[in-house]
Amino acid sequence: RCLPENFLKGCKWAPDGSCLLTNSADNTLRIYNLPPELFGQEWGAMAEMSPVLRMAEGDTVYDYCWFPLMSSADPPTCFFASSSRDNPVHVWDAFCGDLRATFRSYNHLDELTAAHSLCFTPDGSQLFCGFDKTVRVFETERPGRVCESRPTFVKKQGQSGIISCIAFSPAQPLYACASYSRTVGLYSRAEGTALAMLQGHRGGVTHALFSPDGTRLFTGGRKDPEILSWDLRQPGRVLFSMHRSVATNQRLYFDLEPSGRFLLSGTTEGLVSVWDTAQPPNGDPEPVLEPLLQFQALRDCVNGISLHPSLPLLASASGQREFPEPWDSAEEDEEGGPGPPQRPARGQNCLQLWWCGESGGHHPAP
Repeated sequence: RCLPENFLKGCKWAPDGSCLLTNSADNTLRIYNLPPELFGQEWGAMAEMSPVLRMAEGDTVYDYCWFPLMSSADPPTCFFASSSRDNPVHVWDAFCGDLRATFRSYNHLDELTAAHSLCFTPDGSQLFCGFDKTVRVFETERPGRVCESRPTFVKKQGQSGIISCIAFSPAQPLYACASYSRTVGLYSRAEGTALAMLQGHRGGVTHALFSPDGTRLFTGGRKDPEILSWDLRQPGRVLFSMHRSVATNQRLYFDLEPSGRFLLSGTTEGLVSVWDTAQPPNGDPEPVLEPLLQFQALRDCVNGISLHPSLPLLASASGQREFPEPWDSAEEDEEGGPGPPQRPARGQNCLQLWWCGESGGHHPAP
């Protein structure tokens, strides 16, 4: 049986909701326009979407992010950044797919090093890049190699490991750095001063997201069955956990809807869960918030979850690397023996759109 070599590795709506950006195992970033049928009165299952732009990176894509002030009505703001193995940070034009600029970081041997995580500041003036025990800050309007270096681990103290994710608070001048060392650090935006260290994950932390009011921080990790909700009014206190299945080292994204009440995440089994974060959790002293809703999106890993900024529209990306079973060999086929045991169909690598509103269509658009 021929196993698919390419699969999706996440999706992110543009800040203005006009298009959707995806990452895939073939090291290509793709942009899909918002289907115009969604603006009609009646619609059902739509035709398969096709990308309008493809941007090929040279190696494995580590991270990618939109410019936060992006607006299709203002073309100069339509761009996003991406980082890949052994390459500088690239800034791509979201209208034509051209390379606009590069941000280059070098180690103490003057060798180019790749950023493992990216995040623009909320005002778009700076680009924060995560490295091994270091965060480097570039001025968005000044591409090149000039940057500010902010070590997170000095004299065997601080946050060790690769900075896998960076997130900014929408309400306070601080940011969070997640690390594969299973820690989350809170830092001041201006100087990068360490404010608090959050510990409690079982696996390396791969995704972090602030609530709109800035009072809570949600974090999730690889091979870690919990999304933790941290109370930033009492740093270090976990308000509750939300259980999901993450059986691999793949990064599984989650997202909050614009009001910050509902959180959505996928699992390695293709399930999408919805939690109402305003509801009180069960259990004490380790409160667990039960899902409000669950549905089976596919039979493959749902690694990407992104909610549209203004429409009741959910985008999900699915797929994972497949390995042949021990009995999948040509020799066994030639022997003509009994057939191998059947396993659930996998390899359902696709991007889907789900309507979450009360009216309109309800079928996913592949």
